[in-house]
Amino acid sequence: MKRYLQRYRAMFAQLVIGAILGILLLHPLTTLVFYLEFNDLLAAPTDNAWSFLVNRLQTSALQELVPMSAVFALLGAVLGLVISFYNRVIETEQRRVRWLERELNVHLPSLIATGESERLELKSTLRWNLREKRSDKTLEKVIAKSLAGLMNHRGGSLIIGVSDAGETLGINADCQTLKHKNADGFERALMDLVRSTLGAHACALIHCQFPLLDETPVCWLVVEQAKTPVFVQDGKVARYMVRTGNSTRELDAREVFAHVAQRESDAES
Repeated sequence: MKRYLQRYRAMFAQLVIGAILGILLLHPLTTLVFYLEFNDLLAAPTDNAWSFLVNRLQTSALQELVPMSAVFALLGAVLGLVISFYNRVIETEQRRVRWLERELNVHLPSLIATGESERLELKSTLRWNLREKRSDKTLEKVIAKSLAGLMNHRGGSLIIGVSDAGETLGINADCQTLKHKNADGFERALMDLVRSTLGAHACALIHCQFPLLDETPVCWLVVEQAKTPVFVQDGKVARYMVRTGNSTRELDAREVFAHVAQRESDAES
């Protein structure tokens, strides 16, 4: 609530400033343009633009000019609100860029060495079943749930090709199960998975890299926090996952309501 009050105060201030500038700047400028275009056609033309402008400003408070001043005040207020909205968008994008820069500048081996946490999850493969030595697409659902858990929490990193113990396995086995057996094919398959299970909007929250660990390629996904809840479509069931500690778990309906309310409260504070 405090954050919203501050936002509304800032918007009101921008509106008032815009209205004032509309009267003090837009009105005189429009008057000046009018002088340059139509002074010769006036019944009593003035000698210069300054005299004309001063005369108009001195009479701008008269009753017959109040509607015109109100129009310029409204135009200025609208312009102020547009600028306020634009500034908010820019600030949000700058915060997002700074967050991504911090995440991407982390030394990956050092990050893995810290072990799994609420902002880091390690997965051995995308779809390759290590025990049965075959492709197993049911494993992809685990990846989708892990991504949703990070999005519904505070964001973080998901690294595919590294075991829970920190052992580098790589993504080569996964790539051999794909039509395009390279990093591009891996990323395409991953984004198709996200699109089909989490929704197309979730793809924009994932930033994919393929660094080398021990000369073996792994997939490093930097995941942004979602502004709205992200659900995993599992057949006809939509599941709400969240990262808690070093694991991802599904919340029941009551927990989902509480978690979403807490997210909104944190966003306002």
